[in-house]
Amino acid sequence: MTLQIPFDNTYAALPGLFYSKLLATKSANPQLISFNHSLADILRISVGDKAKLAQVFSGNELSEGAEPLAQLYSGHQFGQYNPQLGDGRALLLGETVGKDGIRRDIQLKGSGRTPYSRGGDGRAWLGPILREYIISEAMSALNIPTTRALAAVLTGEQVLRETVYPGAVLTRVAKSHIRVGTFQVFSARRDWKSLHQLLDYAIQRHYPKADGALGFLLAVIREQADLIPKWMGIGFIHGVMNTDNCQIAGETIDYGPCAFMDHYDPLKVFSSIDRFGRYAFNNQPNIIIWNMAQLATALVPLMPNADDAVERFSEAIHSMSTLIKKNWLRVFSAKIGISNPKAEDELLINKLLTQMDESKADFTNTFAALGSNAIRNEFMEPEKFDIWEKEWHDRISDERHVDETLRGANPIIIPRNHRIEEMVRAALIGDFSVFERLSKAYSAPFIENSDYYDLRETPNEKEVVTATFCGT
Repeated sequence: MTLQIPFDNTYAALPGLFYSKLLATKSANPQLISFNHSLADILRISVGDKAKLAQVFSGNELSEGAEPLAQLYSGHQFGQYNPQLGDGRALLLGETVGKDGIRRDIQLKGSGRTPYSRGGDGRAWLGPILREYIISEAMSALNIPTTRALAAVLTGEQVLRETVYPGAVLTRVAKSHIRVGTFQVFSARRDWKSLHQLLDYAIQRHYPKADGALGFLLAVIREQADLIPKWMGIGFIHGVMNTDNCQIAGETIDYGPCAFMDHYDPLKVFSSIDRFGRYAFNNQPNIIIWNMAQLATALVPLMPNADDAVERFSEAIHSMSTLIKKNWLRVFSAKIGISNPKAEDELLINKLLTQMDESKADFTNTFAALGSNAIRNEFMEPEKFDIWEKEWHDRISDERHVDETLRGANPIIIPRNHRIEEMVRAALIGDFSVFERLSKAYSAPFIENSDYYDLRETPNEKEVVTATFCGT
């Protein structure tokens, strides 16, 4: 069967100011690591042989209908504005409309230099490529809005970072790669025409019912206010919530220094470059509000009355904390078996989280064990937990389908950091069996499977991952 991708491109039809068109840098000897056949089926891609897949998804060959381009954007990085960023190591090949009617981007990541590389080589090394492949697919299985991984390919070349590593390319699929920073770059340049074109395009593509800039902002706010509590419900820390990593379609994007908590710590930070805890676990709601404020600021010039726009946009931003809190309560109430939450349930949830923090209880295993005797082992003072458990039983006595709610909200396994590191170490010596095992295991994170019992275990002292890195 010949490889066919039914491209139907719209972003490439926007003016040239939005991107730079170019081809990927050729790879010396591309070899396919993995291909996501189930995702390809959704995208209506007819799959060729492995050699063809490696050529196309390394960027060596251009599939018919592809229009490769690097997108322009800017953004705030750790609170500091960078006026021009853009795809420094990525190329948007084009878009497809899937069997489900959803339009999605297909993008190569690690495909070589672009005009936005800022002195970098535009390449990616194997570790971050496998990491994003595993974690993004796991997030999808965990029911978290996310970009997806279609393919991973070895380039047959070496990439120099702190040492020499095998080069690789990821094919990433997203509802789009439009970011808050895409709006910021045109607003900062006072290019109102391009900013208006971008807004019209984003509304038509993602939020066709939105009425103008304010309606668009409110729609993006709703998606982000839904996403962040879902992250928190699985103990996920993005690690680098810069505005250039904040996608307006509401998907998790850019799996750089992200990580999952082992023991619960609301102040937990993993990213090696987050020295002041800006993107700590419990600060993620505050940061997404800050990011939406930057989007609002970029959109103000499109409103006919600036003073009125500031007032209305400010009201939208200030209301976001209430929306996040409501969604957080829904997510965490489900995690303790409550499908119809009440305001007072927040206190019950926080009592449990406080005990988990004090006991350094494992986040995933504690919630997965809720309702069983094994849960007492997670707490340093099990008698204190018993008091909470009695209060909990009183609360859920009038709830229906508690066990079903618990099972649906609490994964048994998540991509633990030490398992991801183990996978990377194995891959660097040519062993992809760990990658393949994790791919299979994480595709069903809510199902009890004795074959993967070891993936539930917390890291021992030597395995603990204390810092994660962006991978560039």
